[in-house]
Amino acid sequence: MFAQLPERRMHEIRWFLTIGWLLLIASLFYDPWTPALTQPDHPWSPLRLPDECIKVQGQCLEQAPYPLGATIFWGAVVPAGIFILLVFGHELWRRICPLSFLSQIPRALGWQRQFKRENQKTGKVRYELAKVKPDSWLGRNYLYVQLSWFFIGLCGRILFFNADRLMLAIWLLVTIVAAIAVGYFYGGKSWCQYFCPMAPVQTVFSEPGGLLGSKAHTSQQPITQSMCRTVLPDGEEKSACVACQNPCFDIDSERTYWQGLSSPNTSLLRYGYIGIVFGYFVYYYLYAGNWDYYFSGAWNREPDQLASLMKPGLYLFGHVINIPKLVAVPLVLGGAIAIAYVLGQWIEARIQSYNRRHRPGLTSETIRHRIFAICTFGVFNFFFIFAARPLILLTPVWVQYVYDLGLVFLSTLWLQKTWRRSSDLYSRENLANRFRKQLQKLQLDVSQYLDGRSLDDLHTDEVYVLAKILPGFTHTKRHQAYKGVVREALEEGYVNTSSSLSVLQQMRQELGISDDEHREVLEELGIEDPELLNPNRQRTLENQIRLSGYQKSLERLMAIQQRQSDRTGFDQLLQQNSAEIRSLRREYSITAQEEEWILNGLSPNAGNVQKAEYLLARLSDLSACERALNHPLLDEHRTVVMVVQTSIAHKQALIVQSILETLTTLQPEQKAQAIAQSLQQLAAQMVMQLFNRENWSDRLSPELLRSLTQPGEAVVASILVVTPQEVLSHLESLQQDYDPLIQAASLYLIAQFDAARAQVLARDMQHGSPQPLLRETAERILASPTPPALSALPTLEKLVFLSNSDFFQRMQTETLIALGNCAEIKTYSTNDIITEAGDTCRELLLLVVGDANIHYGLADGVHVEKLHPGQTLDELEVLTHSSTENTIIADSETTRILAIPVDAFDEFLDHDPEFARRVLELESRQLQRLVQTVRSSWHES
Repeated sequence: MFAQLPERRMHEIRWFLTIGWLLLIASLFYDPWTPALTQPDHPWSPLRLPDECIKVQGQCLEQAPYPLGATIFWGAVVPAGIFILLVFGHELWRRICPLSFLSQIPRALGWQRQFKRENQKTGKVRYELAKVKPDSWLGRNYLYVQLSWFFIGLCGRILFFNADRLMLAIWLLVTIVAAIAVGYFYGGKSWCQYFCPMAPVQTVFSEPGGLLGSKAHTSQQPITQSMCRTVLPDGEEKSACVACQNPCFDIDSERTYWQGLSSPNTSLLRYGYIGIVFGYFVYYYLYAGNWDYYFSGAWNREPDQLASLMKPGLYLFGHVINIPKLVAVPLVLGGAIAIAYVLGQWIEARIQSYNRRHRPGLTSETIRHRIFAICTFGVFNFFFIFAARPLILLTPVWVQYVYDLGLVFLSTLWLQKTWRRSSDLYSRENLANRFRKQLQKLQLDVSQYLDGRSLDDLHTDEVYVLAKILPGFTHTKRHQAYKGVVREALEEGYVNTSSSLSVLQQMRQELGISDDEHREVLEELGIEDPELLNPNRQRTLENQIRLSGYQKSLERLMAIQQRQSDRTGFDQLLQQNSAEIRSLRREYSITAQEEEWILNGLSPNAGNVQKAEYLLARLSDLSACERALNHPLLDEHRTVVMVVQTSIAHKQALIVQSILETLTTLQPEQKAQAIAQSLQQLAAQMVMQLFNRENWSDRLSPELLRSLTQPGEAVVASILVVTPQEVLSHLESLQQDYDPLIQAASLYLIAQFDAARAQVLARDMQHGSPQPLLRETAERILASPTPPALSALPTLEKLVFLSNSDFFQRMQTETLIALGNCAEIKTYSTNDIITEAGDTCRELLLLVVGDANIHYGLADGVHVEKLHPGQTLDELEVLTHSSTENTIIADSETTRILAIPVDAFDEFLDHDPEFARRVLELESRQLQRLVQTVRSSWHES
């Protein structure tokens, strides 16, 4: 609701509130005017002191006229903050908070701590803004820092500055100085994220979202919720995010909520807050022996609060408990936190256990979310039974009823809204919004289906329904849109390669995208930008926003330069190192590598040239790897090598396709010609295959077509000059492949070259990989002092055989692994019957080693056909669940068969439509081949 209010307007509001707060603090030092309103004989003031005895521990409390600064702060300002958080969300509170505003003074003045970074190669010096490191002590324990400060603040309020205005003023000033100091030592909103004692309170009341708060994950605006922002001279707003915390509460509070929901810290925060709120208000009763002391507001006007520090702090059942107040306050509040935390954990465990037995459909995450929602609803209403109550009781009764009913009504609406939320719903909305953006990029005509609405007006399910009925939304465009969603999700760190399959599963079901196509998309993205799939590079939404903010600032500088000079702004930007650019680098903590990437993005032609050159280098590496795998020393392991080579060939085809696509965006200049010539030298055969399948003559210039089709100097490299050490180096590079089968196969091949090196890699793989195939391969290699035979690695052996077969070739590794787990290796000798005519077909058989003969019973006699490794036997009978009509006999001294139970095979066909489609294609070709064979035999006879 307030996320899109102009920053200039909010800046004015912050100034107004900050000045008001500072004046309030000043009044705590000197206020000769407001005490008159509290005189007992004031004719009309509702704040005048009453003529009644307020007992504290059985004695009437002495009262005197007092200034109203503390009363306003505790009775109006603090409750208003809690109300804003629940109703309007953090996106309003964080943008108007005076303390947050004051913490940004060092940034506004350019006085912030920086670290010097010098490039050892170029000698260039950069300065980066200091930020809290996630793995530092503060980065790991900031919640405890905030909770501790909050606890100290509440104890101090009761003990020192509820009524002592000087102590309250000092406390507030110390907090302001601390906020400004943090603003100097750390960039961004580090005060709000890591230190502010109000941050836990904000978390409790504004997560997953305020009643009237906006949804960042469905917003079409680049600047969401309370994200850091600045205003440019032309009035345009830009992000000022420096990625000071991940995930960032200011960018998307609901994302932060779901990511941290299962953390033990979350339980401590939620249940502990309930305990400290309960303990805080109940302590007034335990101290005075009655509720009049609190509801009259007498605690806010005690003439000498500090004098009671060492007096008894508890008064129960008419008896004084001789524990000093200085000790009793932290004892009661700390005990309340401990009791609430233990009780909350116990109740949650009981509810979780009950739901597992009676309502298994609810996930433990959803149950915990709803428990927290009830806790927030309860603690909000409990808080407002007491908060501001001494002032509310001075108003007419009807005002009090409206006040109470309004709070219950609004909090009930919040509970109803929050109750329906879930992480699955959040994920669906998030992905639907990403998909909506991709549909907009495709520029499809959807107006006739929306009845005047836009794509932004459609809710989650409607977006997917629209995609299914759009005539122009072909499979190619569906693939393109899905690829865009995956790329964006990977760039923002929303998914990674391992989690993307499960996170995007429901979206794939909606769009009809198979698991195989998803993996193909990942492979394409990995070819286009390998860093996108790099598991060692942590991508986050916050980091993307930081880089985007820097890029927009550079674009603005370029626009200014273009207006002031005849030269292009981009060329100047590359050559200069102005104070403005250095300042931007410091502000956004930009590294040299990040700046190079951003500058290439600002110049599309330069970026495409760099991309093509990078892909050529990748293609050259893969070609070298492919040549190395043809080394004679690997001949006896050719079946394993073929698995790796098939994967390399597929990657090469994707790279060639991508380079050709890039060439269509380049002008026929020298760079483009050089790229085309290099591609022709590296992969002339593959280029011609693509030209035969697709029409590129309309997409490429005649000059580039000539460079791609005319023979040039081919890249010649003899396998004889490839040393074993080079082969080993290429095999080790394959350990970085995201396909576990390629990793396992390359590790096996490394063991044949260098057993010691394989042992080292296997040890790392054994402890670092959750993939069972990799663990088993590593364990078998570690257990073998000599290079193991393939038969010593049963799972890998079965996968190699499956992968090399015509029937299962290019099938995804996960499907192969599942089939391999069900399969069994069987061994036969010469003339052994493998299957006999009339037998019930219970297994799909794959010939893996040796030969076999299949005897067809035809009208004119028996026709014999020889089978070779890689072929399947009786697959038609498996598909039709019929009896075997032919006899298959082993024709080698050692014939090995991989047998897959028909039930397991049927299950894969039922649950994997893409697998079923591939099987039908293969069987169609098999039938065509069989018909041709029979026709040939008739012609011969």
